[in-house]
Amino acid sequence: MAAPGSIGLLQVQSFAAAKCRPVAVSRRPVFAVRASAASAATKDAVLRPFRENRALKIISGLQNFDRNNVASVVTAADKGGATHVDIACDQDLVKLALELTNLPICVSSVDPSAFQSAVEAGAQMIEIGNYDSFYEEGIEFSSEQILTLTRETRKMFPDITLSVTVPHTLSLPDQTRLAELLEEEGADIIQTEGGKCSSPTKPGVLGLIEKATPTLAAAYSISRAVGIPVMCASGLSSVTAPMAVTAGAAGVGVGSAINKLNDVVAMIAEVRSIAEALGTSSRNVSEDLRTVHH
Repeated sequence: MAAPGSIGLLQVQSFAAAKCRPVAVSRRPVFAVRASAASAATKDAVLRPFRENRALKIISGLQNFDRNNVASVVTAADKGGATHVDIACDQDLVKLALELTNLPICVSSVDPSAFQSAVEAGAQMIEIGNYDSFYEEGIEFSSEQILTLTRETRKMFPDITLSVTVPHTLSLPDQTRLAELLEEEGADIIQTEGGKCSSPTKPGVLGLIEKATPTLAAAYSISRAVGIPVMCASGLSSVTAPMAVTAGAAGVGVGSAINKLNDVVAMIAEVRSIAEALGTSSRNVSEDLRTVHH
């Protein structure tokens, strides 16, 4: 920085020197402009179901690399009426998913560098989240760790749709504050969780509502604190998914209710049940993406 009193002189010298040099006009290559436009169109298609409060993302699991199971989950999402599918961050799984569906493919990881190969393979959305497998090993994430991961990821991928999960291990006020900071860091979507920390004491419908309570509470609080879409996930069912939207969520994410089933027909039926409860249709987002890529 220039010393006080010298700023004006430096500006004059710089301006005079600039007048003596020919002005170089920077032109972006046509292919770069087209690539940028395509990227923006893809992001718009990915986010549209959230803006319309009808997003339904089916999650295969961050640590699920079983090709047969992932293929079944993707097929169920596609045939059952989901709007997005979320798989482990692996380029081969992305290629597999793209052969099975036109739905936007989201990949999840807690390692920003791992996203590169999956994005190059065709993933249209990335997520820092799906922490359940880490909780099972006694590993938890602090607010600062999530913020650091988000900053690193957004720096590496400035244009792609970025979703970040707020850990349920934080208090509800801390979850809300973290969501506000994540929005400032450039997250496009905030995802909630909480099914793992809930132990229902009642059977049937009452038990389903009990299980969903933590993530519903987070969706309610966070959706009123941020201006970006909130996805309510973890512990949801066809009974509680509509409650999430009523609470303020722009969509829901469903994992174990689908990926733990052993039969693809049963998976499709369960996805369809949740989609019908939400009034969701996958047709628009699939057609949007076909338009972008063709």
